[in-house]
Amino acid sequence: MGPVEYAVIGFPGNRFNGQIVPALQELVDSGIIRIIDLIFVHKDVDGTVDVVELEQIGEGVAAEFDQVDGEVGFLVSQSDLETVGASLPNNTSAGVLVWENVWAERFATAVRNSGGELYENARIPYELVQAAQAFLEAESA
Repeated sequence: MGPVEYAVIGFPGNRFNGQIVPALQELVDSGIIRIIDLIFVHKDVDGTVDVVELEQIGEGVAAEFDQVDGEVGFLVSQSDLETVGASLPNNTSAGVLVWENVWAERFATAVRNSGGELYENARIPYELVQAAQAFLEAESA
């Protein structure tokens, strides 16, 4: 198995519309990722949190996910969802996505088989990369 990651993707104003689905589908179809879990959490304007089934996010939006292949529903716990819900601002929806990086499976297996251990792994935020790139471009101008 390749490395497994998760993301909580928020949609302020509860404005999730499904436009991310085609990009997600491309990743699955190309074998780059395998979806392990995909769950939605909704927090209304009063702070009430609900775990939302695909059918409840709107008929058109739910239909978008029909083509996304994955083994949804075995890694994220109810406690995880409660933590996500508590951290969301009021009037926000979030998708909780857990995926395997299939593209890295061979490398991850080689690391494990050679006795290697992962000591640290992190993502560098897009905004930080953009700022660093802008700084370098300004310095070289």
